[in-house]
Parts: sequence; structure tokens; C-alpha cells
Amino acid sequence: MLKRQSSQEIKIELVSIGELVPKDHLLRKIDNLINFGFIYEKVKDLYCPDNGRPAIDPVVLFKMLFIGYLFGIRSEQRLVKEIEVNVAYRWFLGFTLTDKVPHASTFSQNRRRRFNESGVY
Repeated sequence: MLKRQSSQEIKIELVSIGELVPKDHLLRKIDNLINFGFIYEKVKDLYCPDNGRPAIDPVVLFKMLFIGYLFGIRSEQRLVKEIEVNVAYRWFLGFTLTDKVPHASTFSQNRRRRFNESGVY
């Protein structure tokens, strides 16, 4: 019997993003072994504590670049696109399925201007 796939756009499902990432995924192993909290200490002098717009979490920016290096994604624009559609990447970064991924230009400007001399990389 022929069965046609129906559109899934209107279907609502309740799911935890962690359930969608395989237990043996490389990013899970890395997340269990590395505490990325050291980044806050390395970049604390690069942020104003009480003025300006809220910044993108520097750990997220670092992890984005880490994903790019780890999985051979050389373009920052391509990296952002991959993060938008890859559930494991979103989980590793702490994003939900609907969170907006930082724009490639925001990501690259922070990397080039703010973190260039920080030694965090």
C-alpha cells in the first residue's frame, strides 16, 4: 500500500534536545571532560561589567569556533548554517531548537577584534 508522507510543519512535539543527541556523540564526550568556564576568567577584562548591550556569552563564541575546527567547517557563515540545523551542535552550545544563532559577522568580529589578543584561543 502506498502511503504519502504528510507535512510535519504543523505538528507540535514535546521533546528534550538532549534526547536527540546520541549518548556516544563526540560533543557529549567533550562536554563531560572539559569545563569551559576558564574562558570567563581569560576574557573578563574585555567586557564592561555595567555598560552597553548584553554580550553574547564568550563560551558560546569559543565553542562555536571549536565546533568549526573539530568538524572541519572552515567558513564562519557555513558554521552558523550548520549550527542552525545540527541538533548536537545546538545542544553543545546550550541553544534550544528555536534559539537564534549569532550572525556570522557578530561571531567573526568578536573573534577578530575582542579576542585576538586575549590568548583564549
